[in-house]
Amino acid sequence: MSQPLIQVREVGLRDGLQMVPHIIPTEDKLDWLRAEVSAGVSAFDVTSFVSKTKMPQFADAELMLQACLALPGIEASVLTLNARGAERALEAGAQRLVYVLSASAAHSRGNAGRDTETALQEFAQVVAMARALAPAQRPHLEAGIATAFGCTLEGAVPASRVRELATRLAEMGADEIMLADTVGYAQPRQVQALFEQVRQDINGLPLGGHFHDTRGLALANVAAALNAGATKFDGALGGLGGCPFAPGASGNVATEDLVYLLQSMGFATEIDLPALIALRERLAHWLPGTPLYGAVARAGLPKDFPLVNA
Repeated sequence: MSQPLIQVREVGLRDGLQMVPHIIPTEDKLDWLRAEVSAGVSAFDVTSFVSKTKMPQFADAELMLQACLALPGIEASVLTLNARGAERALEAGAQRLVYVLSASAAHSRGNAGRDTETALQEFAQVVAMARALAPAQRPHLEAGIATAFGCTLEGAVPASRVRELATRLAEMGADEIMLADTVGYAQPRQVQALFEQVRQDINGLPLGGHFHDTRGLALANVAAALNAGATKFDGALGGLGGCPFAPGASGNVATEDLVYLLQSMGFATEIDLPALIALRERLAHWLPGTPLYGAVARAGLPKDFPLVNA
């Protein structure tokens, strides 16, 4: 029996670059995007529709989205934290919105400037905006729950809180749910249990995972989520990323390490892993002085590694 296809979404262009102190030219971002498309990556979180003053790295959000929409065969999602950002994204033609709120009230206030309950109500506004469009123009709405496994500001986050948020987001009109270990607090048993519970709560909606490798457990947590039936995961090339409003948060799981894990376990990804590893050299050129992480690029692929991608 063949293993299912697992979707890997590259979030380096958004989550990765938000921690880079200097502004990356739009054309360099697009060169990165096109190179990963050539390597077989078909899903990207390409930019954030957030305050250009607070996050000048994404002042080119409209340009990035328009360029992505011109590339055939890719899923280009954009992040927003509020209704105004969603409105901007929809005006720019966004087809996939990622609306993120925080399970931690303290992180919600720092990241989005409001409490979690207010963020929930604003998601209802986003759903109303989407449903007001003609059916052919309605975007896919993904609701992400940040700090789902713990918060450096508040500490433990009860699973019941995350389950309640996931249920309410699904009932409000989310097309899929994503659980994010924003600060790398998660451990595999916790991940498997919460993914299993939330899958039951949201009645068959797609459920994805977003793991940071702050404490070295991101790949173990991916494997735990796989055991619970998750089929979509985020990664950032070179392990870039972090959260500017969550003290201690470090990079995402490296995309190349994530793909290696999945392919070594027999899952199909449709990604050319050697091409992805080679792309890191170009990434270093685009981001001089920015540390890159990841084990596969350092150690290389085993001689008997299966390079056939279904």
